[in-house]
Amino acid sequence: MQPKTTLISHPFDMIVFGGRGDLARRKLIPALYHLDRERRLPDDGRIIAVSRGAMANDAFVKMMHDDCMTYSTNGSDVQFDEVSWGRFAQRLTYLGLDATDAKSYDGLAQLLKGREDVVRAFYLATAPDLFGPIAANLKALDLVTQPSRLVLEKPLGKDLASAHEINAAVAKAFAEPQTYRIDHYLGKETVQNLMVLRFANALFEPLWNRTHIDHVQISVAETVGVGGRWKYYNESGALRDMIQNHLLQLVCLTAMEPPSTLDADMIRDEKLKVLRALQPIYAADVAQATVRGQYRAGAIDGKAVPGYLEESDAEPQSNTETFVAIKIGIDNWRWAGVPFYVRTGKRLPARSSEIVVQFKTPPHSPYPASAGTIHPNKLVMRLQPDEGIRLIMLNKGRGPGELKLHQTALDLSFAETFGGRSPDAYERLLLDVIRGRPALFMRLDELEAAWRWTDGILQGWADTALAAKPYAAGSWGPNAAISLIERDGRTWHEDDI
Repeated sequence: MQPKTTLISHPFDMIVFGGRGDLARRKLIPALYHLDRERRLPDDGRIIAVSRGAMANDAFVKMMHDDCMTYSTNGSDVQFDEVSWGRFAQRLTYLGLDATDAKSYDGLAQLLKGREDVVRAFYLATAPDLFGPIAANLKALDLVTQPSRLVLEKPLGKDLASAHEINAAVAKAFAEPQTYRIDHYLGKETVQNLMVLRFANALFEPLWNRTHIDHVQISVAETVGVGGRWKYYNESGALRDMIQNHLLQLVCLTAMEPPSTLDADMIRDEKLKVLRALQPIYAADVAQATVRGQYRAGAIDGKAVPGYLEESDAEPQSNTETFVAIKIGIDNWRWAGVPFYVRTGKRLPARSSEIVVQFKTPPHSPYPASAGTIHPNKLVMRLQPDEGIRLIMLNKGRGPGELKLHQTALDLSFAETFGGRSPDAYERLLLDVIRGRPALFMRLDELEAAWRWTDGILQGWADTALAAKPYAAGSWGPNAAISLIERDGRTWHEDDI
C-alpha cells in the first residue's frame, strides 16, 4: 500500500551533470525514483541526465532501470515496482554534452526552452574544477532563471583558498540563495531527529550543557578501503573528506543553540556560531589534540584485505591519513570545558555512525560498593546502519536480596517503531532542492568557517611533519587514538549492554 503523500505544487526540471557517474547511478536516480513511486513528485517534472559522450535515450533508461533495481531497495524488503518505474521512466532524458564547451549547451537550451517559469535544479555531480565553467556556461546561455537552483557536491575545495575560488566563480552566475551545498549526512533521519530530540522535549534541553554533560563522542566508521579511488583519496585524506564537512556538521547540530524558528538562516546562523567558537588547533597542538592513521593489511569480516600502500595505483611514500581522531574544544558558555572527541576512518571493524552524549556521574552515591559501579548515563544516537536512539541508564536488578545496579537501555529503533523502508538521505535533500528549502544545505560563510578551522590542522601537520600512524585493517585505528581519550580518563563508547 502506497503511503499517502502531498504532491509538490511546482513543476521542475532537474538537470544532473555527471548523469552517468557513480553518484547519479547509485544515489540520485534511485532517490528520485522512490520520490516518484511515493507520489511526491508532480506530473510535470523532468530529469535530464547530462554527461560527456553520446548515448541512445533507450539505452540510458535501461541502464537506470538496472541501477534502480540494484540500489533502490536500500537494504529493505521493498520490492522494485515495474509499474512505478514505467511512470518514472517517462521523466528521463539523456543528453550528451561537453561541460567545458559552451557550444555543446545548445541541445540543453532547446530542451529547456519555453519552461523559464519552471524550477530548474542544476545538480553538479562532477569534479569541483568543473563547477565554475558549468555555472559560467549556463549563465552565458541565459539558462539561469529566477527559480533556478545550483546543487554543489563535495569536495568544495581542498582548503579555504580553493573553496573561496570555486564559490567566487559560481557566484558570478548564481546568487547565494540559489546555491545549495549538499552534505548528505544532514538528510539522515537521526540527524534530523537530533533537533527534535533537543528542542521539542523538555527532558533534554535543560541538561544539554557543561553542568550536566561530561563529553561528547562522534564516530563515523567504514569497513571499506579506498578501492579504485586511490589517486583521488590520496589528494584528500580523511580530514578533508570527512571531518571538514560531515563530522563538523554533526558537531554543529549537537552543540548549537536553539534557533528562534526553523527558518533556514536562523538554523545556519546558530551552526555558524559553533564553527566560530571551535578552539583552533595549530602546530603546537596537533600532536596532543589530533591523531593521523593509515591502514595496513589486515582482515575485515574474516577476509584478508590489502593495506593503503598496497592498493591499486598506490604510491609507496604516501603519508595521507585514512583515519583521524581529534579532541575539539568549544569556547562558549554552554560548552566550555566539555571536550568533543571525533573520529573517522576506513577499514575499521564495523560500519557505523553515532553520536554519544555522556552525562556526568552523580556527585554522591548512597549505594555500597557491593552494589556495583555507578556508570554515567549515555544518550546514543545511531545514524547508521540501524538508525535509532538509545538512552543508557542504571536500574536495580530484579529480586530480593543484595541490591545490584545494572546498566540497561531504553532503545528506540526507527525501523521497528515506524516500519517500512527507511528513506535515503538524498530523497529528503533532493525534495528540499525542488521545494526551495535550504535549511539542510551549507551557507557560504558556514563552509568557509569550517575550512578556516580545518586549515589550521592541515598546516600544523605540515609544519610538524606529523606522520600517519599505521593501524591494522579490522582494528579501531592507531593506539594513539585510544590514548587521545584515555589520557583524559575517558574511553571510546562500545555498545556492549
